[in-house]
Amino acid sequence: MAETAQKVKPRLKQRYEDEILPALMERFGFTNTWQAPRLRKVSVTMSVPEAATDIDALDAAREELALIVGQAPAVTRAKRAVANFNIREDQPIGLRVTLRGERMWYFLDRLLNVALARVRDFRGLSPNAFDGRGNYSIGLDDELIFPELNYDDVTKARGLNITIVTTADTDEEGREMLEQMGLPLAKTE
Repeated sequence: MAETAQKVKPRLKQRYEDEILPALMERFGFTNTWQAPRLRKVSVTMSVPEAATDIDALDAAREELALIVGQAPAVTRAKRAVANFNIREDQPIGLRVTLRGERMWYFLDRLLNVALARVRDFRGLSPNAFDGRGNYSIGLDDELIFPELNYDDVTKARGLNITIVTTADTDEEGREMLEQMGLPLAKTE
């Protein structure tokens, strides 16, 4: 009988359980581990405006986003026609992915430890991008910061919007958790 391979836990998740969760419980005075903030999901979206005229651009963007997040993205379509932007109703205009579970942990680890370090003139992320409930949104101008993409294979550099959704009740709890995970927030003076 063949032995089953031991499943490896994502290192950021292991660090959360071993170090960050006890620190959060002590910092905020939680008595139960379920009171402490956790990651719920990571949502990644990409706008592909040239898909209105070139459907191959949408396919290329889909392949690039799938390489970055490790999951096939869903196509988003226009809800209504907008004449100024030459968009018709039900026309493909973007891509979206919702990451949960281990893929979420692996993606967040690569984002925080590898991709953001490759941003030119990086001085930290905005500390004001919290939504009031502990969720954080990041807008990236260039997808080429992810090492999964080969520079020569990318036809056009596109931006990404990344939203980290947590179970935190306040921005302070969410900020503390994400900073301990390694989110590089710019220092306010």
